[in-house]
Amino acid sequence: MKDDCIFCKLANHVFNTNIIYEDDDFTVILDAGPATRGHALILPKEHYANLYEIPDGLLSKAAVLSKKLVTALTEKLHADGYNVVQNNGETAGQTVFHFHIHLIPRYKDDGQLIGWKPGKPDNDELMALAEEIKL
Repeated sequence: MKDDCIFCKLANHVFNTNIIYEDDDFTVILDAGPATRGHALILPKEHYANLYEIPDGLLSKAAVLSKKLVTALTEKLHADGYNVVQNNGETAGQTVFHFHIHLIPRYKDDGQLIGWKPGKPDNDELMALAEEIKL
């Protein structure tokens, strides 16, 4: 646990919060500033600043947990859909530098906008980019 990290403190019960799930590796809480009713955060109990730092095994567990929670919460909240969001870096919208996953229930006409303006590259640009970044 990192002493100056609010999410470390929330995940490890230093501060009271609204926990909806917990296991040995993760605490899942309701977001204090929710986008929609039921917006939750998956927080690892150990500190990792972002996706680049979290170990692969723990990341895999987080993905499985995301599916488990979204499946259960869709039914309980009567959500019409879900956004599963994970930001890395300030430019990408990360505001707390402790790896976390947002589980955002979506409801018809909820007024939330989570998306981007699609670009319009031509096929040659896409082919060149694919060659440049191919692993």
